[in-house]
Amino acid sequence: MNIKLIAVDMDGTFLDDKKNYNQKWFKQLYAVMKAKDVHFVVASGNQYYKLKSIFEDIQDELAYVAENGAYVIDGTEVLFTGKIPPDQVRLIVKKLSQYEEISAVMCGVEGAYVLEDASNDFYELMCRYYPRLQKVSSFEQVNDQIFKFSLLTPDWTAGGVAKYLPLLMEELRGMVDPVTSGHQCIDLIIPGCHKASGLERLMERYGVRPEECAAFGDSSNDIEMLKLCKYSYAMDNASPEVKAVVNYHTVSNNEQGVLHEISLLLGEPSLLEI
Repeated sequence: MNIKLIAVDMDGTFLDDKKNYNQKWFKQLYAVMKAKDVHFVVASGNQYYKLKSIFEDIQDELAYVAENGAYVIDGTEVLFTGKIPPDQVRLIVKKLSQYEEISAVMCGVEGAYVLEDASNDFYELMCRYYPRLQKVSSFEQVNDQIFKFSLLTPDWTAGGVAKYLPLLMEELRGMVDPVTSGHQCIDLIIPGCHKASGLERLMERYGVRPEECAAFGDSSNDIEMLKLCKYSYAMDNASPEVKAVVNYHTVSNNEQGVLHEISLLLGEPSLLEI
């Protein structure tokens, strides 16, 4: 098994439900990855600044496919920044304003933005994922390069996404692609700009082929990335749609399934558990 790149989603995949991971175990595995010239890629819908904070001491060594592929960084070098045209941003904002029950975050290069009249609960929740989060009186006043919207739908016994996803797909067709990102959230992403497209940019840079790549995920925004990589893994807690497209399955995020499989991929059975 000649693995040269390992791409890992964060929430629901690498991180457990308390947003932690076994740092000692990962540190051991990361040392092996470096020694074997295996690239570790953080692939997430989260903000780049949030992702960096997860890895502290090595944050500037890793590669990031952030914001579902709209922001791609290798080490400290920005390789790609997506852009929703300003006229389309205005149309999207207008469409979303019709749904008062949906809370939205507008995401850009400089930071993320929520409306001042958003609930405190929503603001505090989004602060967990967007360290650079500003309150604004209107989205129209934001002067930034926008590349994604993240929406929180009403729970309604976990039926909010099921109701709003098809509606948004129809109303925003040709401008953005709505995808689920877990926890009753929907991300509006640039068409063709997803985790797989971001990963392909890094693969080209490294000279790595899909058959040399492994990827781990749990939600529908991971599907393109999982289809791209030969060694594709769904967590036990993954959605049925994700489980249907992968070549391999592993235990849940709460059981450190990613670290277990990386140990095997690296040919290090002695590091199956730390």
